[in-house]
Amino acid sequence: MSEHRRKPPQPQEGGRAAARRGQSGSSSGRRAAPRGATGSPSDSYGSDSYGSGGEERAYGGRAEARRAAQRNAGGRRRAAEPGRGGRRAAPGGPNGPGRGKAGAVMYDKKRLIDYPRAGKYGWRRWMPSWKLVSGLCVGFLGGLVAVAGIGYAMVGVPNEENAAALSQNNVYYWADGSQMVASGSGQNRQNVTIDRIPKAMQWAVISAENKSFYQDSGVDPMGIARALANMARGGDTQGGSTITQQFVKNTYLSQEQTVTRKFKEMFISIKVGTKLSKPEILQGYLNTSYYGRGAYGIQAAAQAYYGKEAKDLTPGECAVLAALLKGPTYYDPAGNEGIDPTATREANRKRSEARWGWILEQMHNDKRITDKQYQDAIKKYPMPQERKATKGMSGQIGYLADTAKKYVLNHSDITEKQFDQGGYQIKTTFQKDKVEALSKAVKKVEKEKLDPEKRELDKHVQFGAASVKPKDGAIVALYGGAGYNNGHFNNNADTAGVPVGSTWKPFVLAAAMEHGTYRSDGPLSPLSKYNGNDHLKVRNNDGSYVLKKDNTPFFQENESDRPWGYISLRKAMEQSVNTPFVQLGMDVGMRNVRDVAEKAGILDASFATLNPSFALGTSTPSAIRMADAYATFAAAGKQAAPYSVTSVKSNGREVPGFEKPRITQAMPENVANNVTNVLENVVQNGTGKNALALGRTAAGKTGTTDENKSAWFVGYTQQLSTSVAMFREDPKSAKLLSMNGTAGEESIHGGDTPTQVWTEYMKAALRGETDLGFPAAEKIGTIQDELGAPTPKPTPKPTPSETVTESPSATPSESSSPSPSPTDTCGFFGCEKDGGTDNGGVNNGGTDGGVTSSPTPTETNVDGGNSRGNGNGGLFGGPGG
Repeated sequence: MSEHRRKPPQPQEGGRAAARRGQSGSSSGRRAAPRGATGSPSDSYGSDSYGSGGEERAYGGRAEARRAAQRNAGGRRRAAEPGRGGRRAAPGGPNGPGRGKAGAVMYDKKRLIDYPRAGKYGWRRWMPSWKLVSGLCVGFLGGLVAVAGIGYAMVGVPNEENAAALSQNNVYYWADGSQMVASGSGQNRQNVTIDRIPKAMQWAVISAENKSFYQDSGVDPMGIARALANMARGGDTQGGSTITQQFVKNTYLSQEQTVTRKFKEMFISIKVGTKLSKPEILQGYLNTSYYGRGAYGIQAAAQAYYGKEAKDLTPGECAVLAALLKGPTYYDPAGNEGIDPTATREANRKRSEARWGWILEQMHNDKRITDKQYQDAIKKYPMPQERKATKGMSGQIGYLADTAKKYVLNHSDITEKQFDQGGYQIKTTFQKDKVEALSKAVKKVEKEKLDPEKRELDKHVQFGAASVKPKDGAIVALYGGAGYNNGHFNNNADTAGVPVGSTWKPFVLAAAMEHGTYRSDGPLSPLSKYNGNDHLKVRNNDGSYVLKKDNTPFFQENESDRPWGYISLRKAMEQSVNTPFVQLGMDVGMRNVRDVAEKAGILDASFATLNPSFALGTSTPSAIRMADAYATFAAAGKQAAPYSVTSVKSNGREVPGFEKPRITQAMPENVANNVTNVLENVVQNGTGKNALALGRTAAGKTGTTDENKSAWFVGYTQQLSTSVAMFREDPKSAKLLSMNGTAGEESIHGGDTPTQVWTEYMKAALRGETDLGFPAAEKIGTIQDELGAPTPKPTPKPTPSETVTESPSATPSESSSPSPSPTDTCGFFGCEKDGGTDNGGVNNGGTDGGVTSSPTPTETNVDGGNSRGNGNGGLFGGPGG
């Protein structure tokens, strides 16, 4: 047998335990209840609780009894917790027998973090104790202190000298990879000590931006919290609200808005506040701030805006420069339309004057300038001088760099401030030989025709031109004006505001061939006839007349009173007769005309009011956009947005966002080819005959606006589309002036000087290129006669929606010179005799058309037209740049 034998059971009533129980029971003065008297189920278990000798089981005891009593306090019994001890607890109440170790609830050993809480049940188990909460708070705060201490120890204190040393030039490259020009802030920066910065300048920025500068710690916790909250929500970011924080921010060449950078900025600001004096911080801020015009620091700004040393600035001039710190793009009185079309000279001047006056008022209220100083300064706004050409920006280079810069800012996350800090390599689409050829063409025609010294009307004449590759969108050349070195900073190739006149008519014709009219069953043929007579009433779709503000009919005028009668749209385009296209636009629906133009490449921002004259070119797209839109015709309807940059690198890495624009089919191929066929006839037989000197197949359209305020020619081959604009502008008000009498001519027309410039340039640009001609155009649409003359409804009663107002803008008026002689107008449709009209008109000089001041009807009147048309919707700094 095994030595570890089971202990034999003891007698039930014997043993020391029984004796102890007996003694305990008698000493208490109570007699033990007989078995079963308590009513406890354990009373009936017999030997399960006691051995045969009555001895208590080895795993029972007083400690267990006490725990059982605690668990059942208040007369409530709780079932044994499963899993504790691996056995079910013995039954019985607080004083019940048989409560041994196997039935005890075994708690976990004491933990560092008592969660979930031991000994608690239900929701109390998951409610953290005050010790845990306070411990975590102390730990978290201690961690923050540790992180802050480490961050504070690791960051260094910036200074303006380091920031200036990091400033670099931007380098621009021609399309062939050769360097065009290097320019940047590295050439326009000079730090000055605080004693050379006028007190007025110091107090101007303090009063405007941080009144508590000399009292605060240098950090605005609430401002940082707001910035972090905005970043977390994905909203607009905010800069530091104290001068110290802005000084720190200025020293970063990388201006990304991240939480990490914000914390680093905060640590540096705290350290700057303890290591540098307030005058040193203010000096650093004024020496590292960007004032626009490529000027970093107050010294460069004083020279760029007022041509003087910083120490010589007056309080009024200081207030103007302090206003620039809010955003030089919008507060430079010279304007920044190259960056944002809303930053015009007028708008910027207004903003600058308002903030200048406010800053002076704040300085006065803060007792930083005396009453006399304030009164002297507020008398007159100290207008800054015009921009100056920086090194290398003479001739057309400034306009090329301006166009490329604008494209970069519109197609990347790079800010103007970052860009002007330099370090970028920009490869452009510009071809040096073509840029030079375009400039030479303008200069040659100017020399031949204009003499500002002898003729007053030859003064202030300007040109703008652009050349774009069809099926690609690359801008290969542009002419922006006389040059930065001659004080002309506005880029005429990318300027909105010059109406395009009759060069708009191809979009009206394209809309008719694509959408038809409200009366045609499908597309309209270019041989459909409209009334071309002068002084013609224009009708709405219901046959009623378009009315002026006084409820009298509106009459559309041509420049000539020649009685053309009903002529084909092809003939009307050839001789640029206005009345057929105004009525055609009404019949097609001006929305359809707008949508076709927009899909071809014209930006929505340049569209004029959709009144009858909209069909005649009251819109004001840039030369770049007009060249690109006509390139859509040249490419059989394929459209690519114009672009001027192919790649940008920074620190040797490519900046994303400069892939070629996607090519889309803007209009049906045959519609575009038919427009080209009609525009070929304009060059061969019409107002664009001067372009025949090119000696190759070409298509184009002339345009002249009312009062000769502008004249255009836009033409193309398959390889190149080029637009040329000519206009006079008041240098002070920037308003267009009449060119009547310019160049000694009675009037200037699109078929004259602009066409001559176009031809000279295209000869050089296409030298050595094959004459590819154009794709054949298939006949399109139905031929309809005598359109635009429905029988009016009996006694038409105009409604208020039919009332129109006079247009305040100049309206087109265009004529050809010299006038074409009678010819047969021939094309793939056949031939049409010039002058063969219902009125027996004689060819007494083909006209380019012309209008008088036109009404401004409500959109209800002019948007009628083809109800089957698709409402598909369709300046250069926009999406396509």
